[in-house]
Amino acid sequence: MLNPNGIARGLAVMLMAVSGADAVAASNNVDREKVAVGGYDVVAYFASGAPQRGLPQFAARHDGATYRFASAANLKTFRADPQKYLPQYGGYCAYGAASGYKAPIDPTAWRIVDGKLYLNYSHAVQRQWLADIPGYIRKADENWPKLRDK
Repeated sequence: MLNPNGIARGLAVMLMAVSGADAVAASNNVDREKVAVGGYDVVAYFASGAPQRGLPQFAARHDGATYRFASAANLKTFRADPQKYLPQYGGYCAYGAASGYKAPIDPTAWRIVDGKLYLNYSHAVQRQWLADIPGYIRKADENWPKLRDK
């Protein structure tokens, strides 16, 4: 015989799991297909010092987002230590996060600071961000916990 209380508890657990997955996905800047960073290879920023488009055949899912890579070697590098290569603020604009909102990015407006990848909305916005990188990072770090799941 089915226990109605058990069914209700099971449904509640399923709803929490689904809403938790939505929250994780919301914290990442992805397109309709859940591809992060406009399809650019996050390892390439570190390895070659330049943005490179990733390829669909070299892809990995991480925290509800799909990351694409320019090569099998970069995919392998990412899988070994994803946290090292993930962009800050879920791949949203670092200047926007510092200003209290989520903004899309131009994958060619980027900077690695203290071993972390930061992306900006545009090159013009990046010029503003570059004027006080430590100050903007401090503000964005303070704001991000409130912005993450919005």
